[in-house]
Amino acid sequence: MGRAGGRRRPMVIAAVAVAAVLVAVGAYWFEPWKLWQDRTVREALPTATASAPAQAAPRTLARGTLISHEHTTTGTVELVRLADGSRVLRLEGLDTSNGPDLRVWLTDAPVKEGTDGWYVFDDGKHVSLGALKGNKGDQNYPVPADVDLSQYGSVTIWCDRFDVSFGAAALQPV
Repeated sequence: MGRAGGRRRPMVIAAVAVAAVLVAVGAYWFEPWKLWQDRTVREALPTATASAPAQAAPRTLARGTLISHEHTTTGTVELVRLADGSRVLRLEGLDTSNGPDLRVWLTDAPVKEGTDGWYVFDDGKHVSLGALKGNKGDQNYPVPADVDLSQYGSVTIWCDRFDVSFGAAALQPV
């Protein structure tokens, strides 16, 4: 019995070491602690610059309401032309889960309810406006001047790590 027990001990140590490595890699990849961490952002809509006409006011070009996909997501989305002619995508009242590698994308994909809508946004054209600043609150994302807004009809909070939408909104012209 002494010999058999002696042979099992290195195997148990190896199994524990492999399990520890798998847990560490899984924690790094999934970042599960983010599910319990909220990051709230409260940005005001950008104001006119000194070079913009004083009478020009921001104008909403399109608007939509976020629906839930992989995670419960609520809030509104607006595409706004500022007085200086630049454009921003504005998230208002955003409330979603935190997660790894979340992005804000303009896309040409249709917004679909349920699991059918979770994976469609990277199938066609999309423009990343950057990393999600926070999973709650009001935030602005500049839209590059060379982006033709007529080519994009939706917005998604996209998890780039797992290729899934947390939530999305169809944009309706105003």
